[in-house]
Amino acid sequence: MKTIQHFIDGKHADGTSGRRGTVTNPATGEATGQVPLASVSEVDTAVSAAAKAFEPWGTASLAKRTQVMFRYRELVHAHRDEIAELITAEHGKVHSDALGEVARGLEIVELACGIPQLLKGETSTQVSTRVDVESIRQPVGVVAGITPFNFPAMVPMWMFPVALACGNTFVLKPSEKDPSATLRLVELAHEAGVPDGVLNLVHGDKTAVDRLLEHPDVEAVSFVGSTPIAKHVHDTASAHGKRVQALGGAKNHMLVLPDANLDQAADAAVSAAYGSAGERCMAVSVVVAVEPIGDELVGKIADRARALTIGPGDDPASEMGPLITAEHRDRVASYVPRAREQGAEVVVDGTGLVVEGHEGGFFTGVSLVDRVTPDMDVYADEIFGPVLAVVRAENYQEALALINRSRWGNGTALFTRDGGAARRFQLEVRAGMVGVNVPIPVPVGYHSFGGWKDSLFGDHHVYGNDGVHFYTRGKVITTRWPDPGDGGVDLGFPSNG
Repeated sequence: MKTIQHFIDGKHADGTSGRRGTVTNPATGEATGQVPLASVSEVDTAVSAAAKAFEPWGTASLAKRTQVMFRYRELVHAHRDEIAELITAEHGKVHSDALGEVARGLEIVELACGIPQLLKGETSTQVSTRVDVESIRQPVGVVAGITPFNFPAMVPMWMFPVALACGNTFVLKPSEKDPSATLRLVELAHEAGVPDGVLNLVHGDKTAVDRLLEHPDVEAVSFVGSTPIAKHVHDTASAHGKRVQALGGAKNHMLVLPDANLDQAADAAVSAAYGSAGERCMAVSVVVAVEPIGDELVGKIADRARALTIGPGDDPASEMGPLITAEHRDRVASYVPRAREQGAEVVVDGTGLVVEGHEGGFFTGVSLVDRVTPDMDVYADEIFGPVLAVVRAENYQEALALINRSRWGNGTALFTRDGGAARRFQLEVRAGMVGVNVPIPVPVGYHSFGGWKDSLFGDHHVYGNDGVHFYTRGKVITTRWPDPGDGGVDLGFPSNG
C-alpha cells in the first residue's frame, strides 16, 4: 500500500503525527494507499517554508514567474493522461471526465501565463502641478488553499497558479480522500521551476485546516467545499484577520420553458445531473418544468437515464462511475425512498445497483424523482449525488420565484427559444452563474467562478480578475518632483490645482 506524502520546502516528507487516513478505490472498495494527517507542527513547518520563500519569489521579475508558468503548462499537458488516471483511481469518475477536469484546470494555468497583462497598474499624470498618481498591485504573502475531493486537479489549479503568478507563496491542503492527483500537480510545478518553499502541500483533516485558518503568517485563504464548512472557514479566518474566499454548496435549478427544444433539454438535464455521479457543485439537481411540458420532459429524461452505462471509471464503456465512499453512497440513496414517503413520484430508482465484478464498489444507479415540492428533503438538501428532482410550475413567474427562494445561488440554467425571456431571466435570477441553453455554466478562465447567497462567503470569486484582485493588494503612490526653487510651508489641506 502506497503512502501519499506531504511536499514541504521542495521535498517529500513523511508524516510525523502518527495519524493516517485511508485512500480507497471507489470502484472496488479496496484500500490502495494511506495519507499522513498533518499535525499543527507540520502545518507550521510548511507555512514557515512559504514565509521564507515569499520575499525572493514576490520580488522576482514577472518574466521569471511567467516563464515558470509556461513550463508548468507544458508539463501538465504532457502528463494529462497520468493525472486523469490518478483521479479515476481515487475519485472514481470516468477517464474522459477526468481528462476534462485537467483541461479546465489548464485554462487557469494559461490565464496565469498572461499575468503581466493582468497586473498592469494605472497612472494619472499632472493631477496637480507636477504631481502624478499611480496605482499598483502587490502580492499579499503566504496564501492557503483548502480543496475538495470532487475535483482534485481542477480546483487546486483554480487557486495556486494565479496566486503564484501574482508573487505569493502557497500552502495547499487537498482532500485526504483522493490526494494523489493533487500531489502530482505540485511535483510538476517544482519540476517546472517553482522554487523550494513557494508551493507546499500538507495532507490532513480539521486539525490542519484550523491551523491554517488561525496561523498568523497566513494572509489569505481560498476554500471550496460544503456550505457549513465554507461558513466555518470564512468566520474563523476572518476573525484572525485574513482575507477569505470560501465557495460553498449548491442546489442548481434548470428552468425549462414550454417553447424549449425538449430533446435538447432532456439531454442537458441528464448530462448535468448525472455526470461525475452528480458530485459537482455545478451539477443540475432540480429541473423546473413549466407546464404543459412536464410529462413529456420527464419521459424523455427517464428514457435517457435508464440507458446510461454505469461502471468503473477505467472502463471506456462506462458513462458514470461510483461515488466517493460507501457512507456517501448510502446517504445519497436514502433520499429516494424518503422522497416516495413524502409524496413524490419516483420515476427511476437507481438505488441498490450492483456492478458485476465490482460488488464491493460504491455504486448507485441514477434516480429521477418527479412532482417534488420545496418541503421535501430531496429538494431542501444538497444531495451531491445522481438524484434529479423535478418540480412543476404553472408559469415563468412561479418558477423564477421558486429558484430565487433557494438558500443557494451557485448556478442556474434556462432552456428556451425566446430571447426576451432569456434576457429577463439572466437579469432577474439570483445566482452567480447563469446558463442560457447551457446546463453547466462554468465560466472560462478569464471570467470568474462564484455564486451568491449560501454558495459564497467573502467578496471575491475565484480565478479571472477576481482571483488576481484576491491574491494582490492595491497600493496608490502619489509623487511630486518639484523644480529648483519650489518650497515653502503650507498648513492647508492638499488640493489639486
